[in-house]
Amino acid sequence: MRETPSDIVVALSGGVDSAVAAILLKEAGWKVRGLHLGIPNDDALLAEGVGRSEEVARQVGISLAHLDIRRAFKKDVILPFVGAYLEGKTPNPCVVCNEAVKFKTLLRYAEQNGAGYVATGHYARRMSKEGSPVVELWRGEDRKKEQSYFLHRLTQHTLARCIFPLGTWTKIRVREKAKALDLPVHARPESQEICFLPHKDYRVLVEAHEGAGTSRKGNIVDLEGRIVGQHRGAWRYTIGQRRGLGIASSRPYYVKEIRARRNEVVVGRKEDLFGIRVEADRVSWIEGLPPAGRVMRVQAQVRYRHGAAWGRLNVLSPGSLRFTFDDPQWAITPGQALVFYDGERVLGGGWITRT
Repeated sequence: MRETPSDIVVALSGGVDSAVAAILLKEAGWKVRGLHLGIPNDDALLAEGVGRSEEVARQVGISLAHLDIRRAFKKDVILPFVGAYLEGKTPNPCVVCNEAVKFKTLLRYAEQNGAGYVATGHYARRMSKEGSPVVELWRGEDRKKEQSYFLHRLTQHTLARCIFPLGTWTKIRVREKAKALDLPVHARPESQEICFLPHKDYRVLVEAHEGAGTSRKGNIVDLEGRIVGQHRGAWRYTIGQRRGLGIASSRPYYVKEIRARRNEVVVGRKEDLFGIRVEADRVSWIEGLPPAGRVMRVQAQVRYRHGAAWGRLNVLSPGSLRFTFDDPQWAITPGQALVFYDGERVLGGGWITRT
C-alpha cells in the first residue's frame, strides 16, 4: 500500500478476511470506517451478518454503517443469475456482483462521506509501475485462496481507489492474526457457497422466481441423438455433472451440453467433455483495449477452481475473442468467465459463449 494513509471505507461482511483487512489498515495509519452491505437473504442470515459485523467493528474500534442494497442486488445479480440458468448457462454471480453492485456501492458511499479509498478482504494485489498512471491487478500471493478471477472486470477508475490489504497474506496467517487479537470470527468456517442461496441449491431459487412451469419434462440424449433418459427441466443440470442423471450404463455419463430452447440435455463420456477452443463476449480489459486482430500468447482460466493453461488469444473485436488452448480443457462451461493472465498479472476476461 504505497498511498498516504487517509480516510478509507472497508466492506465488513462479518467474516475473518474483512475483519483483518480493517485491522491492517488501522495499524498502517488509515482512518477506517466500516460498511456492511445488506443483500437479499432470509431474515435470520441477514441479522446474523449484521450482528457479526457490529461485533467486529466494536472490537477493531471503528465506526460501522449499514446499507440496504437488496433492490439493486436482486436486479443486477439475482435476476440475471436465474435467467442464465434458464438459458442453459452456468453463471458466476460473484464476478457480476463485484462489477455491477459491490464496488460501485462502496465508491459511491466513500465519495458521499469524504473517503478517498475503499478496501475489501479479497486476496489480490493492486500494482503500478513507477511513473505510470496505469493500475495493474495481480494474483494474490496465497495461490490456494487468491481471488483475482472475481475482480477481473474492475475498471482503472475503480482499481485506482481500491486497497487490498490481504494481497500478500495467506489465509493461515490471517486466521492467526485474528486469533492473536481474540477476534470472535477467527475460527469461523469459510463459506464455499453463494451468499444469497440459504438452501445451497440454485434450483430452489429458480423455482421460487419462475414457478412450477420450470419443471417441464424433456429428453436426455447422447452424442448420436439417442434418448437415454428423461429430465424435469434442462436448467437443472450443469456442464460436467455426473450424479443425478438417472441413466443406467456400464460407464458414467456426464453432461456435455444444455440445449435450453429444445429443453434437451446432451450427455457424453468423460473424454467427450475436453475442448481446446473457446469464444467469449462482453470482454473487459483492465489496462486498455488491444487492437482487433491482435494475437497474444497468454494463460487463461475457464473457471475459478481451475488451473490457468497456456494458449493463443485472438482479439476478434473490442468485445469478443477466441482462445485456443495448447492442451484440451475439461468441461468448459458457457456462462462462466474466461480470465486471462500474463504471468501473475490479470489482463482481463469475458463471458464464455461457446466451445
